[in-house]
Amino acid sequence: MALQAGIVGLPNVGKSTLFNALTQAGAEAANYPFCTIDPNVGVVEVPDERLQRLQNVIETKKVIPAVVEIVDIAGLVRGASKGEGLGNKFLGNIRATDAILHVVRCFESDDIEHVDGSVDPLRDIDTIETELLLADLESALKRRDRFVKIARGGDKDAIFHHELALRLIASLEAGKPIRAGEWTEEEAASIVDAQLITSKKVLFVCNVDEASAATGNALSETVAAFAAEQGAGVVVLSGAIESEIAEMDDEEDRAMFLDELGLTESGLAKMAREVYALLGYQTYFTAGEKEIRAWTVKVGATAPQAAGVIHTDFERGFIKAEVYTLPELEELGSETALKQAGKLRIEGKTYVLSDGDVMHFRFNV
Repeated sequence: MALQAGIVGLPNVGKSTLFNALTQAGAEAANYPFCTIDPNVGVVEVPDERLQRLQNVIETKKVIPAVVEIVDIAGLVRGASKGEGLGNKFLGNIRATDAILHVVRCFESDDIEHVDGSVDPLRDIDTIETELLLADLESALKRRDRFVKIARGGDKDAIFHHELALRLIASLEAGKPIRAGEWTEEEAASIVDAQLITSKKVLFVCNVDEASAATGNALSETVAAFAAEQGAGVVVLSGAIESEIAEMDDEEDRAMFLDELGLTESGLAKMAREVYALLGYQTYFTAGEKEIRAWTVKVGATAPQAAGVIHTDFERGFIKAEVYTLPELEELGSETALKQAGKLRIEGKTYVLSDGDVMHFRFNV
């Protein structure tokens, strides 16, 4: 399964520049609002050094990493919830994503005009949060009205959805995003059905100047403090630097460039890992002569659920899973040696995956 995260923010904060750098998809970037009119979708590989380690032991024709789909969505302005700017078009696009990458301008520049005339990260965050709250309030009000008549007739499901809608409205009117509330599993399912934007988890992406890429700056520190209060994620990077990295074809050149800047990895790696952590995902691997592949599953997934990520038939007809770890493979040198040493475990339907498991599934449909 491919996770999908939407890049949002005010116009001219560096969203499209960052998108281009991360995906090399060539989305138009210009110094004026709404240069991105339709959402651009790019597939970003999730860097994972374990794939190379697997290939060092198991010779294979190809290696397929896990991916995150990045959606670059047009800049949001005040009044978007009422149709200003791209208004409802923006809001409809963001509802389809799993998480929000909220790009915040944390750099000064005389060449790039700020839509509000000055750089103030917390003000910018508040502008977008307010519009998303207002959009969700409108949706919650419609949901309340949708169920109220049926609820009056005594329908239990309608009563449940109506009462929850009233609670959602109260939260939104108080300026509290839905993700900040505590909801039961049943309530959470209803919220998903309602497609409320503020229920999605947020990763704040602080776009800083090149000199601040390694350490951040005073502006990004204010965002980090705000994110900590909100229970949100945060990552600091420089869109300008990422653009330069994206143009380098040689891996050694990239590594040297990062080292000169005091960086250990690119913004791509940081963002991808943070999205995974934010949404509670982990990776398992399949490995054979044809391919080595990383698969994405929720933390806490069982063996049948992991099999289902490959194909629903695998989950439905699950019999067992053969499981081993990468360190065990590296120590013994082959799957045959793992079997001989009793390190190839046979796990059933109740087995809960650990991050980095290497698995073969047996199924019957």
